[in-house]
Amino acid sequence: MKIDNWLEGHWALILGASSGFGAEVSIKLSEYGVNIVGVHLDRKGTMKNVEEIVSKVESNGVKANFFNINAADEEKRNNVLDEVKETIGNNEKKIKILLHSLAFGSLKPYLDEEDDKNVTQKNMEMTMDVMANSIVYWTQGVNSRSLFSKNGRIYGMTSAGSRKIWPTYGPVSAAKSALESHIRQMAVELAPKGVTANSICAGVTLTPALDKIPGNKEIVDAAAKNNPSNRLTLTKDVSGSIIALSHPGADWITGNVICVDGGEELT
Repeated sequence: MKIDNWLEGHWALILGASSGFGAEVSIKLSEYGVNIVGVHLDRKGTMKNVEEIVSKVESNGVKANFFNINAADEEKRNNVLDEVKETIGNNEKKIKILLHSLAFGSLKPYLDEEDDKNVTQKNMEMTMDVMANSIVYWTQGVNSRSLFSKNGRIYGMTSAGSRKIWPTYGPVSAAKSALESHIRQMAVELAPKGVTANSICAGVTLTPALDKIPGNKEIVDAAAKNNPSNRLTLTKDVSGSIIALSHPGADWITGNVICVDGGEELT
C-alpha cells in the first residue's frame, strides 16, 4: 500500500533499474507513490527479472516506464528524456530523484605480466563514461528540459573502492572517484536551483555487480567479520536512506559522500 507523503506523485529517474540498488530503490520509491522511469541494459535472459520489478512498481498504483538501452548512448538518452518530458508535461511534480546506479565496467589490471591482459584505452574510456561521466550527461538533459521538481535530489552510487585498492578494480575505482568529483561539482552548480547532489557509499552488499569482482568472496568475508553492526549492508538500507535524504528536512545536505554501511569503514 502506498504511504501518503511528500514524494507522492513525483517521478524518479533510475539509471541501472534492473538489479541491485537500482531495482530496490525503484520498488521502495513506488511504495511512496513515486512514478519510476527505469533505464537498464538487459538481454532476453534477464528480462524476466525486469518484468517482475515493473510488476511490483505498478502494483503500488504508480507508472513504470522502463527503457532497455545503453545509458551511455547520447541519441538514446535524448530520446528517453524527450519521451519523459512528453509524459510529464507541465505537471509541477516532475523528477524528484535521479539515481545513478550503473555497474558496467572493466575489471582488468593495469600492469599484468602478460600485456594482452592489461586494461586497454577502450576499456578505460568505456568504464569512465558509463560509471562516471554519464551522470553529468543525464543531469544536463534533465536540467535543460526543466524536468527537475522543486528541491530535486541527485544520488550517485559509489563505494569504498574509490579510496581502497582491490586487485583488478583500478578502472572502476577511477570511475567511482570521478563520480564523486562530478557530484561535488554539480552540487555547487545546482545549489541556486535548490537541487542537491550526494554520493551514496554503500557497504559491501550482495549484488550482481559484486559477483563480477574477482576475489569477491574475500571482500564479503572481511566485511562480515569487521562490520561493527555484525552484518553486511542490504539494498534496503540504501533505499531507506534515500527516502530519508529526500525528505524536505534534508534540503541542506549536498556535495557529500554519505556512507550507508553500518560503520563498516570505521574498522
